[in-house]
Amino acid sequence: MATTRTKDKKSTDVQPVQNGVSLLTEHDIYLFKEGRNFRLYDKLGAHLHAVNGVAGVYFAVWAPNARQVAVVGDFNGWQPISHPLLARKDDSGIWEGFIPGVIRGAKYKYHLTSHHRNYQVEKTDPFALHTETPPRTASVVWDLDYQWADQTWMQERGKVNALNAPMSTYETHLGSWKRVPDEDNRSFHYREHASQLTEYVRDMGFTHVELLPLTEHPFYGSWGYQTTGYFAPTARYGTPQEFMQLVDRLHQGGVGVILDWVPSHFPTDEHGLVYFDGTYLFEHADPKRGFHPEWKSSIFNYGRNEVRSILISSALFWLDKYHADGLRVDAVASMLYLDYARRQDEWIPNEFGGRENIDAIQFLRDLNEAVYRDHPDTQTIAEESTSWPMVSRPNYLGGLGFGMKWNMGWMHDTLDYFSHDPIHRKYHHNQLTFSIMYAFHENFVLPFSHDEVVHGKGSLLGKMPGDNWQKFANLRLLFGYLFAHPGKKLLFMGCEFGQWREWNHDQSLDWHLLEQAPHQGVQRWMKDLNHLYRREPALYERDFDSSGFEWVDLHDWEHSIIGFLRKGKSPEDVVLVVCNFTPVPQANYRVGVSRSGYWRELLNSDATIYGGSGQGNGGGVEAAPVPCHGRYHSISLTLPPLSIVYLKAPGAPDR
Repeated sequence: MATTRTKDKKSTDVQPVQNGVSLLTEHDIYLFKEGRNFRLYDKLGAHLHAVNGVAGVYFAVWAPNARQVAVVGDFNGWQPISHPLLARKDDSGIWEGFIPGVIRGAKYKYHLTSHHRNYQVEKTDPFALHTETPPRTASVVWDLDYQWADQTWMQERGKVNALNAPMSTYETHLGSWKRVPDEDNRSFHYREHASQLTEYVRDMGFTHVELLPLTEHPFYGSWGYQTTGYFAPTARYGTPQEFMQLVDRLHQGGVGVILDWVPSHFPTDEHGLVYFDGTYLFEHADPKRGFHPEWKSSIFNYGRNEVRSILISSALFWLDKYHADGLRVDAVASMLYLDYARRQDEWIPNEFGGRENIDAIQFLRDLNEAVYRDHPDTQTIAEESTSWPMVSRPNYLGGLGFGMKWNMGWMHDTLDYFSHDPIHRKYHHNQLTFSIMYAFHENFVLPFSHDEVVHGKGSLLGKMPGDNWQKFANLRLLFGYLFAHPGKKLLFMGCEFGQWREWNHDQSLDWHLLEQAPHQGVQRWMKDLNHLYRREPALYERDFDSSGFEWVDLHDWEHSIIGFLRKGKSPEDVVLVVCNFTPVPQANYRVGVSRSGYWRELLNSDATIYGGSGQGNGGGVEAAPVPCHGRYHSISLTLPPLSIVYLKAPGAPDR
């Protein structure tokens, strides 16, 4: 239970909210109780306001089982007796009041006394727009005034975020992308990221950044995945306006912004949402439904209308107020299954005896319907690790309504394949070819995310077999295969230049490695891949359509070689991709092609500028009337060791 602080300054009296002072209308309350008020951030929380010409702050908080609620802060000596709130008389459970004289920057909390056992506690405002810098936990009165300069981006972003557009995402943890050694190794601030991250991502050719959760969180080591402030960007890196500046600058640089968002669970820190008003308000009371045994956190009660209103309000808040281009929804599988990470005796079946969380399913459908109704030019992306059907299909077809879904199966199979010594890869050939069997069942994102380079898993470069030369060649091949395979792309920071060690959130990335040629080569390769990918419609236009992919040869398991075509909407847009997954170069390797003429080599991962051996095809090859792979023409290629080559079909326009 929170302790009472000593009063240290005179306070003004709270004023009852009546006669039009309340920001909440009867319609707001009706929608809130129905689970359909998705703009609660305009009404709940702390809002700078004026009553009869007197400036102050209007406070409103949902605490239906509280006996008393008061605002405590640095303006009243943290004394709960000074500014009690009044309960509305409409059974909404909302307490509200106007406190004159409170200004922007004031620190505050809610002091709640429950009907149950006279429980008393101080809570952070669930709708706080800003907070103290952790580990301090008070909310801060703030506003979201900002002069945006991304109008051009906002008008055109529907084209950039479309399913038939290129999407190459740089997943970033702002706390460890870069740090300042001369200032106690502190993380960059939002304003520093605004210039340096924007410049870097734009130069590298990524289309989007995806930021690990920036919603306020008490434990830095959770990377943001244990959220307490669903409406406040973490104060660790600056103010809300400074975060807006970061988004603004990225947009002006032509880079989209996807925010990692966590509606699946929340931490049990006393100042947060847990046991909020002396009851299990946001979470289920029964630990078999309300407590996550793996993450030691609380699980939202999606069956409660008010909770759905609050969570969906949070999602729309980041799109409305911060111009986010999409939300990556974390841990969707944990929401969908009642038995997720539980033993048989640790979960309760649904009303039909099944393991599916019916309330969570409805919540996710409501969420996606609201997002695409109000922001059709954005995307929602599910991190869903099972074979749940139709995650990225519309609600009206029985889907969950997401725009895209992470392809965890492809990621695991691919990394497992690459971990094998090339001499053994022929026995695992199906790990490469199987993915096309389901590649178009969902709108997939291909993720090499932060989860693959932590907790003892090592770095992507460290997973590659062989000596150092082979490790770098394998990594370039891995990235080339990522960009050639159907699906949107995601890569975690540091992987793009081949960081050796696994990610550590307390340290900067190892930028000094770029003084070494092999790391420069990987970075240059990634940059050229991004620019090629964005330039060639064949590599992205039909990512989610089987007509955009065609096998040339998937059966050469003996040599661990595959070849396939990527095709755009225009018949002229065709790119041939051939991969050699062994260190044995192949001379005069014949590949069947669909057209006669000159097939121009677009990229070759073995080029010396990338750190390769320099073997290749001299810029391209002429097709000959020699039947192969069921085609009337073929080309004779040099396939360098551990390499991927991209070739453009004759007649395709230059870009």
